Amino acid sequence: MQKRLITFDLDGTLLDSAPEIASAVNATLASYGIPPVDMKTIVGFIGQGTRELMRKVLAVVDPSLSQDALDARLRDVMPTFSREYELSVGTMARAYPGVERGLTTLQQAGVRLAVVSNKEHQFATHLLSRSGLLPHFEMVIGGDSLPRKKPHPMPIHHVLEQFTVSRSEAAHVGDSRTDIQSARNAGVIAWAVPYGYNYGEPIAQAQPDRIFTSINDLAEHVVLN
Repeated sequence: MQKRLITFDLDGTLLDSAPEIASAVNATLASYGIPPVDMKTIVGFIGQGTRELMRKVLAVVDPSLSQDALDARLRDVMPTFSREYELSVGTMARAYPGVERGLTTLQQAGVRLAVVSNKEHQFATHLLSRSGLLPHFEMVIGGDSLPRKKPHPMPIHHVLEQFTVSRSEAAHVGDSRTDIQSARNAGVIAWAVPYGYNYGEPIAQAQPDRIFTSINDLAEHVVLN
């Protein structure tokens, strides 16, 4: 069945945003006198929102922290991280090859588009706006937009309900196992791209329904079928 709605993950799917996330993380750590964390480690933590990312970073830089101490440190650090990320968001991120062309093709074909990200809504919209991609999307769902976030089905189900689209007419696209699980849990087709982050694992291990080399390739598949 032809797809009427496609929801997209953001980081690692539409935009390579890891450099600016790492910049904000290390600027935050520096303000507390903590040495920087390498890019590979930070990339492995992308996908669950900025709060969970910083929780994992703090656990790495000080493995001796108890859970209570880690929670307290996180509460202290997050306002600083939010300020640093607000300064960097959208300054270094770049759309992956084929993203803009693919989104335009889908729009022109009448396919409705939305972003479902675990990044906080404020940062997701700022990133899309500053990267020039925001006009392609009718809706942006962040990790704090609803009571539950990916891989819970609530975010995708919310978009389906708002657009009055059935599950069989929708697909979710992402770069990680979280996105594949989200699609499965929501009852929509699970598509993936082979680049991105995915916690350092090949996306094929998550067994998506189909892997597209680019968003443009995905768009051509949708339009021609």
